[in-house]
Amino acid sequence: MDLNPPPGENYGHPRICFFHVLFKGAALAFYILSALFVNSFHHIVVTVLLAALDFWVVKNVSGRILVGLRWWNEIDEDGESVWKFECLDQESMARINKKDSWLFWWTLYLTAYYGFLLYSLLLGLKLIICLSFVCLTLSIANIVGFTKCRKDAKKQLQAFATQTLATRFQSTIQSAFSVV
Repeated sequence: MDLNPPPGENYGHPRICFFHVLFKGAALAFYILSALFVNSFHHIVVTVLLAALDFWVVKNVSGRILVGLRWWNEIDEDGESVWKFECLDQESMARINKKDSWLFWWTLYLTAYYGFLLYSLLLGLKLIICLSFVCLTLSIANIVGFTKCRKDAKKQLQAFATQTLATRFQSTIQSAFSVV
């Protein structure tokens, strides 16, 4: 993944990008700042609510708009967990703004910062371990979901390209023999 955003390109969805970063930043900032000044049950509740709001927005709004991907998990009749993936068609995926995509993926992976906070809590720097674990779990769920979704979208794109080439090859062969 490229470390630098694409040069000379503007964001395609600046409001979505803003809120994507805002919800992540709000959850992380509230967690860090309120832990320094307030150590109460309200701190935990507000942080979990902000992290859950960020999780929902990323999973259902910004992921679909910024990178054209969406994922969810269902339980089938046998009680097994089944991952479901959705992506835009090839033409729409080609129009995804590179800067939007860059922002989405970097902020998604940077929120795994909760792992560092959990590690520092386990070393005894703070007592609110479960809060870091909840935030880290929500971040990892989005990372895993969108990473699997991106891989599935690439497989679908490859299958579509293979099918299209095979169909064109077949029609070329048929037209060559029908002329003779």
